[in-house]
Amino acid sequence: MHTRIRKFNTRDTYPEQKLDNDLCQAVVARGSTVFVRGQVGQDLDTALNVGVGDAEVQADKAMANIAQLLTEAGAALEHICKVTIYLTDPRFREPVYRTVGRWLKGVYPVSTGIVVAGLARPEWLVEVDVIAVIPDAN
Repeated sequence: MHTRIRKFNTRDTYPEQKLDNDLCQAVVARGSTVFVRGQVGQDLDTALNVGVGDAEVQADKAMANIAQLLTEAGAALEHICKVTIYLTDPRFREPVYRTVGRWLKGVYPVSTGIVVAGLARPEWLVEVDVIAVIPDAN
């Protein structure tokens, strides 16, 4: 059985959109692999946006959210194996990657960067998702 962390429904998180999807912020699969939902510059508890107009601040909040969710899943930043970074503008690459790099110093995950036309909300400039594996979890 998979453990699902911070379950929610999109009708509550995106009330302006006609959605009704059951999701969660992270899934711990088979007790050792942690899949973290793409994180943005939004507070996990209040859903307030952080750093509107500032990709670097949004990246820092996304990474703080990831660290918090990994802790809730029984993992840590050093367990991250894969990072995917979505940017709405290639000019954000350097400040965002510097910020993510500070959070992941010494971790050495594989990384993919993608420039996209937009994210789920127009004020979001960057989204980061990760996959982590908890060692000796079984």
